[in-house]
Amino acid sequence: MTANGNQSSPDTTGQKQDTRFKPGRSGNPAGRPKGSRNKVSEKLLEALASDFEDHGKDVIEKVRAERPADYLKIVASLVPKQMEIDDLRTSRRAEDLSDNELAAIALERLNGHPNLDG
Repeated sequence: MTANGNQSSPDTTGQKQDTRFKPGRSGNPAGRPKGSRNKVSEKLLEALASDFEDHGKDVIEKVRAERPADYLKIVASLVPKQMEIDDLRTSRRAEDLSDNELAAIALERLNGHPNLDG
């Protein structure tokens, strides 16, 4: 206590207080719900959806015609990583096929021809 009877607070002048959260704790313990997006992500997806609605098919056709390697990369990125391709001509796994065989199978499937044996 001070001379006038008031409790004194510790002198922290010039000292930085530790206001960080304790390890494993945050200001929002519940956090953002799984699957929720922030406003920027929502606006970006809305803009992409609108642009795709206006130009999507034409752009896809242009990329397929002018940049087939990029087109195939995009298609491949959309399928699950562990997917085994059920090629009706062979019973080999995707890892055992060459890039050319994979490309031919992908193009056959995209064009609606699952089996062009003969």
